[in-house]
Amino acid sequence: MNLRLITLLGLLSTAHAELSVPGFTAYIEPDFRGLEVSKEKGITHWQNDTQRVLWFGEVKTPGKLRAKIKLSGDEGRKLRLNIAETKREAVVTDGVAAFGDFEIAKAGYVRFELVSLSDSDGKGIIESLVLDGPATTDANFNLDPRRNAASVHLMYPTPKDEKIAMFYNEVTAVKEPLYTFYMACGFSRGYFGMQINSASERRIIFSVWDAGSGQKADDRSAVAADDQTQLLAKGEGVEASVFGNEGTGGHSHLVYPWKTGETQKFVVAVKPDGSHTTYSGYWFHPEKKAWMLIASFRAPKDGKYLRGLHSFSENFGGQNGHQQRKALYGPQWIANADGKWTELTTAKFSHDPTGKAHRLDRFMGVEAGKFFLSHGGFVEGFTKYGEPFTRPATNTPPTFKLP
Repeated sequence: MNLRLITLLGLLSTAHAELSVPGFTAYIEPDFRGLEVSKEKGITHWQNDTQRVLWFGEVKTPGKLRAKIKLSGDEGRKLRLNIAETKREAVVTDGVAAFGDFEIAKAGYVRFELVSLSDSDGKGIIESLVLDGPATTDANFNLDPRRNAASVHLMYPTPKDEKIAMFYNEVTAVKEPLYTFYMACGFSRGYFGMQINSASERRIIFSVWDAGSGQKADDRSAVAADDQTQLLAKGEGVEASVFGNEGTGGHSHLVYPWKTGETQKFVVAVKPDGSHTTYSGYWFHPEKKAWMLIASFRAPKDGKYLRGLHSFSENFGGQNGHQQRKALYGPQWIANADGKWTELTTAKFSHDPTGKAHRLDRFMGVEAGKFFLSHGGFVEGFTKYGEPFTRPATNTPPTFKLP
């Protein structure tokens, strides 16, 4: 083999394909709604230095990294790219801001922060962050338009053939950015928990799915009348309606400013009746120190007790999917048809398809004697799908009288 061929093979072995990270996967700070981000147009309306553009990726091979930004418009604009402790400036020329080389010292999640050093008319479009060099080897970035953190779940094994008439659970929010739903009591026909809808509104939510085609339909008008869940009663101040787009069914919510760090208590009670089952959601009001009915729904084509018990945490708005969410769950108890309580101390971890490869920052564990779920934040490590955890038993069943 001649020297020229050896040299060529050596160059090929050290070559690295460019890694293009789309603009539509980025996040915006400090106001995550401060710029327009879309798959069709990339990042637009960036006029001044009040907003920053962020990408996050997991680098598995420390070493040199070359970075540039591809844009449409914004010729002559001065930008700065911050990676770890290194900051480099560049001027947009022929649709590119080339920042040169950065050194990635260790493996792990890396934050890429793009800052504007000059104003613009806002007509420019950020198309992508382009990376090259040894540090791109096996690097993992979310390249999907969905920017939500992965949804994460606790799946509770229950005694076989047990007639479960009540499911009790508590949830304590630890970190709760906007667009978070901490679901306490999930079952085969519905869910019950607490949600952050906006900076000024939080809710307690209880919903029950329709039967038949309502399990998959997006529009309730397409669901047969005998498949539709019916509202029987609702508590004071509770709003009730129907929902769609994720299956269809009956929805209810109470607008209430539940607090971070304050434990919220939930219980779902059921009553089978022939081919129907009545599902009732009760929540303990922290200020009134009393249980209140959120709603009762009569679910058709059922006639069974509670089954498929689970909890989850969901980031339902992707604009701030880079922010970490965390909550504590437990203790969990079930009561059978005879009123006998059984404590659930084991749960298995699962996640949605986003958590399979796009977003690995999803966790379950035990903390302060309770299960916890965490997702988002680009925190290093992950919990394996299906991994079981056991929390310490309290051995103290709940005592209450429901209204």
